[in-house]
Amino acid sequence: MNEEILTPILDILDIVGIAIFALSGAVIAARERQTFVTMSFFALVTGVGGGTVRDLLIGAPVFWITDAWVAPVCLGTALLAWFTPVRLWEGKLFDMADGIGLAAYAVLGAAKAMAYGIPPVPAALMGIITGCVGGIIRDVVAGRPSIIMRPELYVTAAALSASLTVAGMLAASHLNLPDAAVWGVAFLAGFALRGAAIWWQIALPSYRRAADPQASGTNENRAE
Repeated sequence: MNEEILTPILDILDIVGIAIFALSGAVIAARERQTFVTMSFFALVTGVGGGTVRDLLIGAPVFWITDAWVAPVCLGTALLAWFTPVRLWEGKLFDMADGIGLAAYAVLGAAKAMAYGIPPVPAALMGIITGCVGGIIRDVVAGRPSIIMRPELYVTAAALSASLTVAGMLAASHLNLPDAAVWGVAFLAGFALRGAAIWWQIALPSYRRAADPQASGTNENRAE
């Protein structure tokens, strides 16, 4: 493995992403009035889900198996959710915190994929997977509509962070830019887009199939 991935900045992004996603999973279980064991399970699968899928796809050791801090961080966030009122974790501020985790994980996933020699486009997709899959697993297990089905931008924000990470790392060697600057810009861009989407409910246009003229005519004839 390229040792460049083992940097303090990416380590911080990793822990931030894990903690926020784990907390979101624990809070979902708390809203359903589940036991602490269930809350811990939700915290763990949400916190490590995206990174686990990424590592399996790029042929890396699954990160939370070899990192002694990951599972305790997930369990610690479950404890935090257990001992605090759930109302503290509701509203736009919590969604903003989730946006921080999304952008952080997207940057980390793309950077790690690049460090393992993954080509640029798949590396960007690894960033998206890292940022989004944990929340998808959480929602599926909880039996609730997936977060990616919300109208405001979510996957797009992860894609922005991941794409900027890949493009910046490719350009960094030619422009003498530090990777840390690339990761910081990519993180801020993704979080800014996600935050704007939450605050102003920005969404991409949804698919609307044009009405079939024959079907419309038939309906109009029936109505007449």
